[in-house]
Amino acid sequence: MKIHPDMFLAPYIVLDFTDERGEIGPMLMGDLGADVIKVESPEGSPSRQVAPFADEAVPEDMRSLSFQAFNRNKRSIVLDPKSGSDRETLTSLIIRSHFIFEPAPDGILSTFGLDYTTVVELNPQIVFVQISAFGVDGPHSDFAYSDLVIASMGGPVALQGVIGRAPVRVSVPQVWRHAGVEAASGAMAAHHRRLKTGLPQYVDLSAQNAMTWTMLNAMSAFAIQGADFQRCGLSYPLADFDLVYPCADGWLIALPSSAVLTGCLPEMIEEGIADSKWHDMDWLAYDETMRDLDAHHTTILDGVKLLHAFFATRTKIELYEFGLSRGISLAPANTLDELLALDHMRSRGYWYERELSGQKVNSPGLWAKPSLDSLAIRRPPPRLGEHTVEIRQEFREVFYQPVTSDSGDKLPFAGITVVDFSWVGVGPISTKYLADHGAEVVRIESVMRPDVLRGGAPFKDMEPGIDRSQFYGDFNTSKYSIALDMKNPEAIAIARRLIEKADIVVESFAPGAIERMGLGYEDIRVINPQVIMVSTCLMGQTGPASQLAGYGYHAGAIAGFYEVTGWQDVGPSGPWVAYTDTIAPRFISTLLASAIDHRRRTGDGCYLDVAQIETALHFLGPELMDLQLNGVSATRDGNRSRFFAPQGAYLCDEEDRWCAIAIDTEMQWASLCAEMGKPELEDRFSSHEARLASHNEIDEIISAWTNQHNAYDLMARLQAKGIPSGVVQQSSDLLKDPQNMHRHFYRYMEHPVMGNIPYTGHQYKISNYDNGPRSPAPMLGEHSFEVLSRMLEFSDEEIAAAYASGAIN
Repeated sequence: MKIHPDMFLAPYIVLDFTDERGEIGPMLMGDLGADVIKVESPEGSPSRQVAPFADEAVPEDMRSLSFQAFNRNKRSIVLDPKSGSDRETLTSLIIRSHFIFEPAPDGILSTFGLDYTTVVELNPQIVFVQISAFGVDGPHSDFAYSDLVIASMGGPVALQGVIGRAPVRVSVPQVWRHAGVEAASGAMAAHHRRLKTGLPQYVDLSAQNAMTWTMLNAMSAFAIQGADFQRCGLSYPLADFDLVYPCADGWLIALPSSAVLTGCLPEMIEEGIADSKWHDMDWLAYDETMRDLDAHHTTILDGVKLLHAFFATRTKIELYEFGLSRGISLAPANTLDELLALDHMRSRGYWYERELSGQKVNSPGLWAKPSLDSLAIRRPPPRLGEHTVEIRQEFREVFYQPVTSDSGDKLPFAGITVVDFSWVGVGPISTKYLADHGAEVVRIESVMRPDVLRGGAPFKDMEPGIDRSQFYGDFNTSKYSIALDMKNPEAIAIARRLIEKADIVVESFAPGAIERMGLGYEDIRVINPQVIMVSTCLMGQTGPASQLAGYGYHAGAIAGFYEVTGWQDVGPSGPWVAYTDTIAPRFISTLLASAIDHRRRTGDGCYLDVAQIETALHFLGPELMDLQLNGVSATRDGNRSRFFAPQGAYLCDEEDRWCAIAIDTEMQWASLCAEMGKPELEDRFSSHEARLASHNEIDEIISAWTNQHNAYDLMARLQAKGIPSGVVQQSSDLLKDPQNMHRHFYRYMEHPVMGNIPYTGHQYKISNYDNGPRSPAPMLGEHSFEVLSRMLEFSDEEIAAAYASGAIN
């Protein structure tokens, strides 16, 4: 196969045995240039049978829109485990390959009598990634599962929805999409460890743990503040004011901040909504009140009332465009058709357009814009066995063997230095990946402009303080902090000195801000030609909405995720906090690790523009195609599925304690009826169609039964019968979850201010390796002196001058 030298992963071969469980991960590696070979049985990958489907104008093996969404840039080979020659072919492929991705249990490899041990005998430098619901071993490793069950046991379901009703998942499947992209990130960390050790690497990824990371600040909340966060409907999760507002044709996401209110104030006064006295508001004090969780919020609630009145008479698109014109963040909770109509995505050339069922269809395209030709869509999803002959013929070609070493430091990214100007979620989580795996990551903050998450709950013992927030803590482990006031010219000079020595620079300012500091890519490549720079913001560096500043809940609304979370008869009620902040770092981590490998081979640095919305839209890929081909628009529908029933979270015998149950086979339905002592229901609702039509009635029957049982006892009882079920867990449950304890998911470390506290670990385990994190999050400016003296080798006089000038504050 032709190798494209500028593509980050061009020399590598990936064997993809995945089905719907994680196949987006190998696709990302294909986007980055790897030769991804999808190994299928004669019947085809099970993912070719995953709904929704295109119509009969599309060949049967290509009708699954899930398969269409997650299998571009792959080649397909059909191998039959009953065929001796096919077994030899598979052996040859394994010997030539660099990565293997396989779901567990019931992966294709086992039908050939192969597993990690036998694969390593054939290829002693393989990176072998297994993706499973709860991990490949441990007390819950053999649990029956579904999207709802894994999300419930992982934690995010408990945080979404409205009090008084069942907590809810995102109404379209998300679990294996998170797990798949995280698997790619884990594979690349393992790859860099392979380069350092020359040893094979086994990566065990837990989808449950991947979903826990979508909880963001709630992952360890109980251990930090002594209480779990609760689902909060249409309100802002961390305060008592609205985040979701009705407007003339739907819903809008906005913070009642001074910026939003002052941006709307001229029109509100002109229309008689607001009194002119609002002109005299002390807006600085107003915003301080917003950030103080214990403050009296009367003024804030008055502002919320004004926004309700102002938004109610305007459409979503009017408010979105008004916000862009005023420089304020007003984010429509887009439906998928509204999302497809946005000019911004088209102006960036984002959509991947192709023809299906005789019509042009747009699906999510490339998820980063690099200065090199490092990503490309080179081929559409493959027909079953389309490349079998072609791949067999390539066995005569020489294949790439990476140079490995037995270096002294086995940490994957040891020797890499990162200057981190990013803040809040996406950038810090992405650089945490590098830091936990050995890179020296220097966070740039200042007392004058600390990361806003330092002011976000949970706080240790509920006492706010700049070094007491685990919202900040979980995203910034293993890093160094220097207190550098970037408004000071001397600080800019120090930053340039850091960048001269850096391998990677990451920033998440509004587009143009870093350039105005004289630290844009064109500036820094002059002093460091091999530097890799990532700019990440909500909408990307270009396009009509590029200046829209905000947080992951703004991007989540524009991307369509609010529209698919909650109940139809109330407004959107989730996802929790900043949902796209849980998606984009998985892509960026994979991208950075790939860029490092490319530079190792070529010496080339590069610039990478990552729009967070463009990564997140891949998690709605099948649904976007379903809308265009079938006219079906995904929307919020509680916990129900369009294809299987019953499925829901059912109240148990304690207040607000729920157990998720999801039936997707007739055998499971029969077992559930037997367990409930209602065998007559099996024949009465003997098909999915019958159960979907009577879902309300079935829910009432199940609820009457679950109300009599303890949630954990019920889960154990149903799991013993092979019925997908799981307690809707909160952080207090996750900290003592037997599977999490088996995997050492939470790591307790001593923080200078907060004491011995748990930090949330990685979603995968790499064999014979301490996965980190390695040290607690830093106090603000904790390492200022060390960065200047050790990393920059400043003299005592230079250090004194830096402090005296106010550059270090």
